[in-house]
Amino acid sequence: AVLVKKYGGSLSGEHGDGRLRGEFIPFMMGEEVYQLFRDVKYIFDPKGIFNRGKIVDTPPMNEFLRVQQDQPKQVFDTIFDFSEEENILRLAEKCSGSGDCRKTEITGGTMCPSYMASRQEKDTTRARANMLRHFYTQNIYSPTPIFPNEGAKENQLLKAESTKEVLDLCLSCKACKTECPSGVDVGKMKAEFMQSYYDKNGVPFRTWLIGNFSKLMKLASFAPVIYNYIYTSPRLSKIANKMVGFHPDRTIPLLSSKSLVISSKVKDARHKTQDQKQVGLFIDEFSLYNDGHLVHKTIDLLQNLGYEVTIPKHVESGRAYLSKGLLRDAQKIAIRNVELLKDVVSEQNPLIGIEPSAILSFRDEYPNLVPEHLKESALKIAKNTFLFEEWFCKELDKGAITQNQFTDKQKLIKLHGHCHQKALASLTPTKKMLSLPKNFQVQLIPSGCCGMAGAFGYEKEHYEISMKIGELVLFPTIRQQNEDVLIAASGTSCRHQIKDGTSRIAQHPIEIMCDSFNLKFI
Repeated sequence: AVLVKKYGGSLSGEHGDGRLRGEFIPFMMGEEVYQLFRDVKYIFDPKGIFNRGKIVDTPPMNEFLRVQQDQPKQVFDTIFDFSEEENILRLAEKCSGSGDCRKTEITGGTMCPSYMASRQEKDTTRARANMLRHFYTQNIYSPTPIFPNEGAKENQLLKAESTKEVLDLCLSCKACKTECPSGVDVGKMKAEFMQSYYDKNGVPFRTWLIGNFSKLMKLASFAPVIYNYIYTSPRLSKIANKMVGFHPDRTIPLLSSKSLVISSKVKDARHKTQDQKQVGLFIDEFSLYNDGHLVHKTIDLLQNLGYEVTIPKHVESGRAYLSKGLLRDAQKIAIRNVELLKDVVSEQNPLIGIEPSAILSFRDEYPNLVPEHLKESALKIAKNTFLFEEWFCKELDKGAITQNQFTDKQKLIKLHGHCHQKALASLTPTKKMLSLPKNFQVQLIPSGCCGMAGAFGYEKEHYEISMKIGELVLFPTIRQQNEDVLIAASGTSCRHQIKDGTSRIAQHPIEIMCDSFNLKFI
């Protein structure tokens, strides 16, 4: 401060004086001006409620600190690997409070869907990061908790409930991982927190039900007629929804009526040659049970383009477990998939997927879930795992796929992007792929999250805000389109939300490309 004043400079820049430099303001400005600062603040805030201790009457910079000295270092026993940030607390502390998470649907972007709908500070990414920081500072789930007295322990239990409440409307859309300037991945921290919360308090029935989606769909597939009858009957579906804690007005995805005789279909390669290029297809649990027609169309398109389709042995993606914070179950699946695919997936034999939230698990969560001895294999798989559209554009750039293989009919397509795709990959390949047919025009819908976010939009207490998020941009835009306009959405949840919110059927980009393939090439 002395040097700055000596040379006629300014002590503070972009972020002002606040607490850090507040004690030096009388020296920099002089006592008379400093008293004017006090007077102005008193006029607007006579009781000192707002930002007490900032700018005026600020404690010295070595007092009133967030982190206290001489405290035992906490060790966090987490399932996710947070070593890149040091630990989960350090990741929470990356939040600088810049408020980029207070964007609106007018500003654009995806972060943060629930704040855009509620406009409440508690629903910002910033609030969640702050609550997690508050919680993990002397937290009860650490192996080295600090309990000066019994009252402090009760306070920590209150902190756990308060943190859970603030995290409740986090849709785990992953937008904060890339749209937050500090890269604060709240979705990752929420999943970790919820697993530790379940360890202490047990797993609720609905959470268990959602996490075990794949197992339950497999069971239901033995009697698809009964399952579909229940969920196509307005009365029965409302009763069934109420029994499991879903909103009565929410429709449930039906079991696919398309028989999935995949093994024989894959063998039926129509352009098989000795040097035919091979591609591995990851069939996620959502496509397998609810979108069987999409799996068939994906295989049809690949074979028509001259590729040999293989389906390497794998298990479900674990996305349902990840979305509900059941990390122990998700970790087992990640380990199993890495073990099964580590010697199969390579640059020459990439793995491609249909559902963004499922296939992008290999890139995002798996490397941080598997044990150290599998990390290198997980990273190798992640490097060679692609959304279908990403792989398609790579082949297009090589000249292996050409425009004259597709229709020349005119079509306008409105494209809604999946949150995970926008955060962890890009919409550019999807738009590029859909724009390949000569007379296709593709326009991006400037929407953030659709509001469904896996099971979030099904849950009775979240249904209203889920639909409110959809009404911000997505639903009104789709309602304005005539029936000739195609609606494209790569996420199964997105397509279901669009159907519930607008009664329009959205198609996966793969379906559109399959339907536009020029039959003369088959």
